Amino acid sequence: MTDADPAYEDAHAAVHVIESREEYLDAVARIAGGTGPVAVDAERASGYRYSQRAYLIQVFRRGSGSFLFDPIAIGDFSDLQAAIVDEEWVFHAASQDLPCLREVGLVPTRIFDTELGARIAGFPRVGLGAVVEQLLGITLAKAHSAADWSTRPLPQAWLVYAALDVELLPDLRDSLAEVLASAGKARIAEEEFAAVLARAPKPPRAEPWRRLSGMNALRGARALAIARSLWQARDAYAQETDIAPGRTIPDAAIVAAAAAAPTSRAELGALKTFTGRASRSELDRWWAAVEEGRSTEDLPRLRGGGEPSLPPPRAWADRNPAADRRYRAARAAVTARAAELDLPLENLLTPETLRLVSWNPPRTVATETVGATLASHDARPWQVEETASIIAHAFEVAADRSVEDPAAAVVVATAPATGDVADTAGPGAGAGAGADRLVAPGQVDATPDTARS
Repeated sequence: MTDADPAYEDAHAAVHVIESREEYLDAVARIAGGTGPVAVDAERASGYRYSQRAYLIQVFRRGSGSFLFDPIAIGDFSDLQAAIVDEEWVFHAASQDLPCLREVGLVPTRIFDTELGARIAGFPRVGLGAVVEQLLGITLAKAHSAADWSTRPLPQAWLVYAALDVELLPDLRDSLAEVLASAGKARIAEEEFAAVLARAPKPPRAEPWRRLSGMNALRGARALAIARSLWQARDAYAQETDIAPGRTIPDAAIVAAAAAAPTSRAELGALKTFTGRASRSELDRWWAAVEEGRSTEDLPRLRGGGEPSLPPPRAWADRNPAADRRYRAARAAVTARAAELDLPLENLLTPETLRLVSWNPPRTVATETVGATLASHDARPWQVEETASIIAHAFEVAADRSVEDPAAAVVVATAPATGDVADTAGPGAGAGAGADRLVAPGQVDATPDTARS
């Protein structure tokens, strides 16, 4: 990408933020009178505020123009929702904006995600600036993406940046749609966009404090208890003040205090490694947390166990050699298929899904049963069609103990022989075309009706 040319931003007219009800309703009427899809974006204050609420919402539609709304001042967006609910909404990285838009009642029914579309198209860089330059020939400065959007008033340069984020999206959407259609990937994109829209929020972590950076330096359950108590106190204070937790006391300060286990408030205050903007102004709060951690009888486990997960693949050869062979063979096959389709591997099939089906495959391995297992782990229909047969074939190769390196054997194979588990119609022909079955000894049976979730 060439150096950003500020002339494009400088030529933009002054941008106004809509804060009054009267201006809001006028903007809604104009947006409703526009044509084509509706480009939408939202700006948060990640890294500055505790909440992930939107502090600016941008909307653009051809024939109506661009509008920047202050959601704090406006509050109720039901009129805008009613005006555009049946239209296609265009985003760049929709998964980042959908949660904060839902908070104010803006919920699309159809989306086009230019960031995800660029990934599917095989673009090497998928940031908005890179995709705009590649498809539209316009170079944008991206100087304010990490700004504190809770600032009031917002600087004019930031507002121009925010307006350009949506004003170019409809043209970008149309160009990208042509690229996807030409590559035969329009259906893939459609299913992926729908999946983003339907994806449920991740449940909260059972023990979020264990994600403190530097936790591996702590030794013993008592140190973990102090770290847990300090994390909980910091989280409560950050939520109360709407300040990003790391801007009160950083993770390193919590870990340092937990390792030192001070025996008095003065000792905690004298700890040079206990830093942060609120480290001294809220010292009583932090000392109370340390005392709680030092005295509690509810000691945490040395290792987290609240969220079941598979062991890391590097441990599979010792823990589950058969699964290790399956995983290495299947990963090689899926990687090769991703290269053929010019798709990032994680978009063809997520690493987690591949690990889950490799660790616990259906007992009867066939294209249809592997496909059902993939679907039970939220693989989309197109992903099942593209990967079920090659994964089933890879599992068959891995089960053959005479094959020394199943991954290499899968990669060099040009096509499964007649009677193999893989669908002879090839990837993309669908998971239900029929295939012979291979029973993987010791594995749980999972036919299409009983595949595990």
